[in-house]
Amino acid sequence: MQEAPRRAPLAVLRHRDYRLLLGGQIGSLIGSRMQGAALLWHLDQLTRDPGALGTIGLVRLIPLITLALVGGLIADSLDRRRLMLGCQTFMAILSAALGAATLSGARTPWMIYAVAALTAATMVFDGPARQSLLPTLVPRDELASAVSLNSLTTQLCAVLGPALMGWIIAQHSVGVVYCINAASFLWVIGALLLMRPVAATPVEARPKISFGAAIEGLRYVAQSPILLAIMLLDFVANLCASANTLLPVFAREILQVGPGQYGLLAGAQSVGALLAAGTVAVLPPIQRQGRVILAAVLLFGLATAAFGLSQTFAPAYLALAAIGATDTVSMVLRHTIRQWVTPDHLRGRMTSVNQLFVQGGPHLGELEAGFVARWFGTPFSIVSGGLACALAVAWFWVARPGLREYQRKESAEYQ
Repeated sequence: MQEAPRRAPLAVLRHRDYRLLLGGQIGSLIGSRMQGAALLWHLDQLTRDPGALGTIGLVRLIPLITLALVGGLIADSLDRRRLMLGCQTFMAILSAALGAATLSGARTPWMIYAVAALTAATMVFDGPARQSLLPTLVPRDELASAVSLNSLTTQLCAVLGPALMGWIIAQHSVGVVYCINAASFLWVIGALLLMRPVAATPVEARPKISFGAAIEGLRYVAQSPILLAIMLLDFVANLCASANTLLPVFAREILQVGPGQYGLLAGAQSVGALLAAGTVAVLPPIQRQGRVILAAVLLFGLATAAFGLSQTFAPAYLALAAIGATDTVSMVLRHTIRQWVTPDHLRGRMTSVNQLFVQGGPHLGELEAGFVARWFGTPFSIVSGGLACALAVAWFWVARPGLREYQRKESAEYQ
């Protein structure tokens, strides 16, 4: 077999609109990562209850289940850039409202739950639009490079965001974090306004908004063995191994650290993910993608168990970094495979079905982890989840040979 050619990892940046989208997302994602970590810290400070942290998964899951298929259909039926503009603007308003309420002295967890639920509902529409927009901005043979670079910059933001959050909370307050996040949305809104009109699916080929069109994406995934397998694997892995939700409790009870070190821990997964994304971006295209995905998820589960067994800051940080690295290798390959095998007119609906698996698993996992921690303790919840993830990979290896043996050249045409 001829070796796949190496590509300059930054060559994809020659495409103007891709540069704009990537740059806008960097500014916005730093703020979003700040707020994501701050919400959990704030909720833990208000309640001191792991079950309350688990409940945030439930309030995010409800809009995902009820709106996911509709969100993908809307992304396939409307202008994706304009849809993103509306979603980003609404999320900026939500963050500003939460910041104002917090700075005014409000101390109820329900305001956190409300913002988390509304943000999750908005992301049901924003996520399919954003992911479906990406393949229209770069050539097909550069898609994997674009996905890897997106992942690399996302993880860089996820390192900087929580670290800044810890410093801001220590020096000011959590309300200031929410206000900074609201302002950060201006980066991506400005980038979207500067982009040229995107070549999209012709109007006559776009699906009509109907129940039948909404479930077409679900039918397509069900009939594609590789799509169904990678989505199920991701769902099970995140259902079992959701360590992030309990991080504030683990930092307070086990490691006994404050907001500054909590911010470093919240960015640890992204340090590992950043290293992994950079490595994937410069290496030749990975062959035998199915086996690499399974190996990465196995190591993800074992790293989660190692984190749960940690008693001091350094081992916990290293375990979290390993979680991020292994998850990123799996994510880059899964995302690229999804785009390879899905035609453009179905990408939004495929992405919405994927959201049900990729976000539904973590949200259910948050709920499960929070209440298991309440009943049996935080370390038990994390360790048992990691080991369950590893066992699930063993089942997929035996029961899903199509995933185990899957491989495809990047240059192959879309199915």
